Amino acid sequence: LPPYEMLPTGMNADETSQSTTVLVEEEQPPPRDHLVWSLCTTLYGNIFCLGFLAFFFSVKSRDRKVLGDRSGALSYGSTAMCLNITALVFNIFIAVIVVIVITVTISN
Repeated sequence: LPPYEMLPTGMNADETSQSTTVLVEEEQPPPRDHLVWSLCTTLYGNIFCLGFLAFFFSVKSRDRKVLGDRSGALSYGSTAMCLNITALVFNIFIAVIVVIVITVTISN
């Protein structure tokens, strides 16, 4: 079948309404792999080896992104982000505990 409709007999193409439909597909941003954040977590405050695990998942996410596997890259990237957040919370908690212990020790 032709991709157009036949005009009724006696009708000119100029008499019909002309419309054009353009479909624009939005380009999604590439998934984030959090590699720099994972590297910093690995080098500064690698508590319970969470920084190393985050770095591992960041590299896997980057590999998946290069291969074109968007869902795999999103999965590994979100795992790396969760590990980085967990390591950050542990590091902040330990820093607060150290400051409290030093403050209590000095004040006595």
